[in-house]
Amino acid sequence: MSDKIGGETVKYEVKDHIATITLNRPEKRNAINRPMRKEIEQAFKDVKYNDDVWVAIITGNGPVFCAGKDLLEPRKEEDGIVMSNDQVYEFHRNIYKPFICALNGPCYAQGGGFALNSDVIIMAENASLGWPQVMRGISSVSGPVMAAKNMPWQTAMAHMLRAKPIPAEVCHQFGMCNEIVTIDELMPSALRWAEEINGCAPLAVRAIKEAARRGWDMNYREQVYLARDIADRVLHSADAKEGIDAFREKRQPVWKGE
Repeated sequence: MSDKIGGETVKYEVKDHIATITLNRPEKRNAINRPMRKEIEQAFKDVKYNDDVWVAIITGNGPVFCAGKDLLEPRKEEDGIVMSNDQVYEFHRNIYKPFICALNGPCYAQGGGFALNSDVIIMAENASLGWPQVMRGISSVSGPVMAAKNMPWQTAMAHMLRAKPIPAEVCHQFGMCNEIVTIDELMPSALRWAEEINGCAPLAVRAIKEAARRGWDMNYREQVYLARDIADRVLHSADAKEGIDAFREKRQPVWKGE
């Protein structure tokens, strides 16, 4: 099944249970303005609520993944019609379907939030993560909240306090990305990861992510009880029965996401 949703600033397609979200404002280095934020919100909601989507890939069109927020867009008070930047972060983080971020180039500021809220990050050789806000006289949300928790403190601060981008090889060194590839290999690699994930039972995959995300700030005892409750829920699914039957019959399982 293939389903395309047209958008001026975001391309969105679902095929073979894989949703592909492409930031599509290359003339502005994929800087996020209000219309783009709305289309990202719509894409994220489809990933979350569309039963045909089992895994999502987010990438960018052009040489830059995302330049962050469009600083030249006239400021407007949040009106609830479009999610705020922070609400988009929170919504993205609490989608329990896996996200793969394919960084086609430099990724700055808010773009870094999309990357670090993903579960797998693949970087092209020229890609980097950066939070340049201090050079503009402003601060950041995704940098202090996410980057500072995803790498050693001194390394994160050394880059953010000087507005220095973090090269792909440094990201890989500290476990912030899973793979570095050539730009030609980027999307094939992302699709390979997605297909490998989709080779596993989708409800079980979501349960693993849900238990890990929701248990992130819990103490050990709370985490155990939460993870057990989620695991028991999946244990009674049709896919759980199929998985055991396929193991017994020595065949490949056929998942239905039920």
